[in-house]
Amino acid sequence: MTDPTATSPVVLERDGGVALVRLNRPDAMNALDVPTKKALLATLREVAADESVRCVVLTGTGRAFCVGQDLKEHVQLMQQEQDGFALGSTVTEHYNPIVELLTTMDKPVVAAVNGVAAGAGASFAFAADLRILAESAGFNMAFTGIALSCDSGASFALPRLVGTARAKELLLRPRTLGSQECLELGLATEVVPDEGFEAHVTQLATTLAAGPTKAYGAVRRAVAFSAAHPLTESLAHEAELMNSTGASADHQTAVAAFLAKEKPVFEGR
Repeated sequence: MTDPTATSPVVLERDGGVALVRLNRPDAMNALDVPTKKALLATLREVAADESVRCVVLTGTGRAFCVGQDLKEHVQLMQQEQDGFALGSTVTEHYNPIVELLTTMDKPVVAAVNGVAAGAGASFAFAADLRILAESAGFNMAFTGIALSCDSGASFALPRLVGTARAKELLLRPRTLGSQECLELGLATEVVPDEGFEAHVTQLATTLAAGPTKAYGAVRRAVAFSAAHPLTESLAHEAELMNSTGASADHQTAVAAFLAKEKPVFEGR
């Protein structure tokens, strides 16, 4: 019997509380055609809404993480639709909601960058909490190389990771950044040898999935809120989040374990 995942552009693999979302067009270096974007969006909506999922890993099949927009399909769409073609439609319909889900879902997100990540592919990785790069992987902000502006949150995430001046440099003069340079710039959380990459990502994701999921989600919201609000509002928001996490079952478990000098076992609630 044929494995249905073999031809699926996005594959969802579950292991306990970990959901691995894998772009699965290796022959196209996981380029984003319309079916892939639709499948990725649907899959992310599924795992975001599923409370049994306590950590999400985004990765790619083969030698690339994701090289961004599928330019072969892009040319065909331009030729078919001529004057009616608007690239911005896929940004609003697909890329924007994908990045919002990656950035705001109430659980940690890990980008397991197994190979080159370019354009929107790089932006997807930047939307994650942690970016684990295989030693052979790298980023390329390819947009202006094909005379396009940046999308998928690049203008939001990149300056926050490397600063405004460096973000402009990387966007205006796109080139492939090797994994070590990505680490030095702050684009990579860790760089892992290729041969141990998958095992390392699995261990990290399993550890996060066993953690206090509600607290992780609150931290994500706190950091995002304070990036766009003044101190007084950020402090008030922190207080709200402290109240909600303080009422969580995991917090009660942690306090009881502390008093008993035991290691807490979190349930993500």
